Amino acid sequence: MSGQIVNQISDLIRKGQLKPGDRLPAERELVTTFGVSRVTVRDALRVLEVMGLVEIRVGSAGGAFVTTPTPDVIGETLSNMLVMRSFEPEQIAEVRLVIELGIFALVIERITDEDIADLRQMCAESKRKLSAGEYDTKLSMAFHGRLAAAAHNPAISMLSESFSGPLAMGAMRSKEVRRNAHKKTVDEHNEIVNALAAGDADRARATLIAHLLRGRDAADGTQRLLGAGSRRR
Repeated sequence: MSGQIVNQISDLIRKGQLKPGDRLPAERELVTTFGVSRVTVRDALRVLEVMGLVEIRVGSAGGAFVTTPTPDVIGETLSNMLVMRSFEPEQIAEVRLVIELGIFALVIERITDEDIADLRQMCAESKRKLSAGEYDTKLSMAFHGRLAAAAHNPAISMLSESFSGPLAMGAMRSKEVRRNAHKKTVDEHNEIVNALAAGDADRARATLIAHLLRGRDAADGTQRLLGAGSRRR
């Protein structure tokens, strides 16, 4: 029965009949409306909370409020799906590649001078951190997030933020020496920005493909396939 409550409330949210910030009816009202026990209603609210669709607040002004799923929630849900299905790191890398190349096509068309300046600054900061022995993979995640933001579509930015969990590239780089891997990442990021700044879309795209496929078996074969697809358009 709790599943029916979850489905009905989530359907109202998707249709816009319930909007972020709206408060759901009190537990006793939901009990009466659905003809179920308080335990069933609470189970349904917990599921909706895990889905990132509602926020449970306590206190006199508390209750269940409609909210917007955050990238962390989206990423965790996606991560659980991928882990439970036991996909190989290389399969996940291809998913990341397909998604990010689609985003990159928009970036190439829409990137601005301000975007380039921000990305250059991030590359400079990464180089500084690398030289100081302070480089962190979060800097790479931030770069890809800012690159996606250059598509100027907030929905794409939210999707990109979820890459930091299940679609992170760490598993693909596990065989590389840590510092060497970080240096390659920083260099590749810088080359992507240079190509974008020069208006060289082919070089930018080729560098991104090589970057995302680095460490993957049969990467050359995949890169040839992707390159061939680009030439046919």
